[in-house]
Amino acid sequence: MSKLLRLHDLNVGLAFETGAIDVTESHIVAFAGLSGDFFDLHMDDAFARAEGFAGRVAHGLLGLALIDGLKNRGAIRLDAIASLEWNWRFVAPIYAGDRIRGRIEVLSARPTRHPGRGVVRLGIEALNQQGRTVQEGSNTLLVRDELEPGASR
Repeated sequence: MSKLLRLHDLNVGLAFETGAIDVTESHIVAFAGLSGDFFDLHMDDAFARAEGFAGRVAHGLLGLALIDGLKNRGAIRLDAIASLEWNWRFVAPIYAGDRIRGRIEVLSARPTRHPGRGVVRLGIEALNQQGRTVQEGSNTLLVRDELEPGASR
């Protein structure tokens, strides 16, 4: 299990990459069922091709959900309490068969007025197997900032 990083462990500019995940047809169909989003671009290959895409496009929110999952189980993990905000752009399509991974950088980190808590803003890029950015944005998290017993700053 990877070490959980708390606010005092984080410096602006700290960057890391997540592992990767292959996006499958099953992901797309399951996400459509879960979200109720059966828009033709996601479900109809002929429609997607007629609109100029290479085939059915994965839901943008599916890509975001997969990147969030990769972030949360990466080799570097934040001792997060809750996600406070997402600011996100869908830059390029994600297709079944694409392999996506995340590139993450700490943009800001500050304590809150509540002892033992902090707010961290992460810049995140979702990259496909060619290294092309397919989604990007930021995620603000509430994190723990409690020192281990006997530790000092």
